[in-house]
Amino acid sequence: MAYPGYGGPQYGGPMPGMPAQGMPMQGMPGGHMGGPMPGHMGVPMGGAPAQGGYGAYGGGYPGTYAPPPAANDPMWSYFTAIAGQDGEIDAEELQRCLTQSGFTGSYSPFSLETCRIMIAMLDRDFTGKMGFNEFKDLFTALSGWKQNFMMFDQDRSGTVEPHEMTQAVNAMGYRVSPQALNVIIKRYNKGGRIFFDDYVACCVKLRALTENFRRRDAMHQGSVTFQYDEFILCTMAI
Repeated sequence: MAYPGYGGPQYGGPMPGMPAQGMPMQGMPGGHMGGPMPGHMGVPMGGAPAQGGYGAYGGGYPGTYAPPPAANDPMWSYFTAIAGQDGEIDAEELQRCLTQSGFTGSYSPFSLETCRIMIAMLDRDFTGKMGFNEFKDLFTALSGWKQNFMMFDQDRSGTVEPHEMTQAVNAMGYRVSPQALNVIIKRYNKGGRIFFDDYVACCVKLRALTENFRRRDAMHQGSVTFQYDEFILCTMAI
């Protein structure tokens, strides 16, 4: 049974903003929805995640790198082209990547602050950067959120109205109270409308806070107990 903040057919289902297991990533940067993303040296980007997991780029002992992923992974070349010398991506590099790739299309580019919280969503070791696996996870989530936003932004104005934002949150599987939805809309609207950048920032925070809550709700009861420092860590990190 779903609890406030997370919905879906079952508690163990995929997180909102993430396609079900085995579904291909769609809506990748560049071109039309579902089109390929232009990568480094013309390498396209997109397709289903590769089978198996890869060690994080830049892992291993200090001064060494983990073995690179399979050469046929279409996102690896693109990642290495924008990653810093440490083999990871920081917020400024991510912002540059998303802007140059044309991911937002006709929408305004992502702000640096939104890029920071995108990284924070997946930054379990609090380095302020992301490795290759996190990079792929982020683009999968962004593609889902973009598709959801475009469902409601039918005039392609780059904004949705408050009632459409409510529908978008519900469509992602979250079940929150009208009071919580009202707070969300007040927090993320500008002039009575929610822009794509703010919408994604909202999605990032909803997903990150829900995942933090979910990990602590071992009995699936919809309630957890936080120590003060844990609560500050969870909320201030995003």
